[in-house]
Amino acid sequence: MRLFCFPHAGVGASVYRPWPADFGPTVEVFGIQPPGREGRFTEPPFTRLGPLLDALFPAILPFLDRPFAFFGHSLGTLVSFELCRRLREAGHPLPLHLFVSGRRAAQWPLREECFHTLPDAALIEELRRYNGTPPEALAHAELMELMLPVLRADFAVHETYAYVDAPPLDLPISAFGGVSDETVPEERLAAWRHQTTRTFRCRMLPGDHFFVNGSRQAITRAIAADLGLV
Repeated sequence: MRLFCFPHAGVGASVYRPWPADFGPTVEVFGIQPPGREGRFTEPPFTRLGPLLDALFPAILPFLDRPFAFFGHSLGTLVSFELCRRLREAGHPLPLHLFVSGRRAAQWPLREECFHTLPDAALIEELRRYNGTPPEALAHAELMELMLPVLRADFAVHETYAYVDAPPLDLPISAFGGVSDETVPEERLAAWRHQTTRTFRCRMLPGDHFFVNGSRQAITRAIAADLGLV
């Protein structure tokens, strides 16, 4: 089967490069590569979710000819969830399972943050506080000059999202959160249960918002278990 993995803000598909080794030949891992980073660095990044989905939807359809599942972390969770809704709206098969990570349920409004409009220095300080960007990268002026436009664009996608009420999805959802992630309290992560008519499971793992960096194998083992592969 195929597991499509959607990255968090500011990164690309390479963040999922180690994942295939955890699954072996039973799962083909597809890292979604948004424009503006890595091999698509010269393309302008999206700043709104609608146009992003407009481009992603037809691009992914040819690869949905086998059983598949979605995993997304933070911004990637939002993209994968709304892509499921768009697939349903168009009458296409849904994933066998949706794995959401590090993002409060879609129906919960974000805190009143507006990172995408911050001055560079203030944005860098917020990145430092979130602990998701290596300190040596934050201190590298030329590197940050390249990274900040992509981060701003991704934050804009996230912060301008407006949830629209719709029936829950007819697929199982599993959620992952970090026990020390102050931005996504467990009760708001667990609220994803209201977005499914099927089974729901919530797992809290050690770490902050970027718990995925240290808990990759725990996450991939849980994904395999929930997909019935072990």
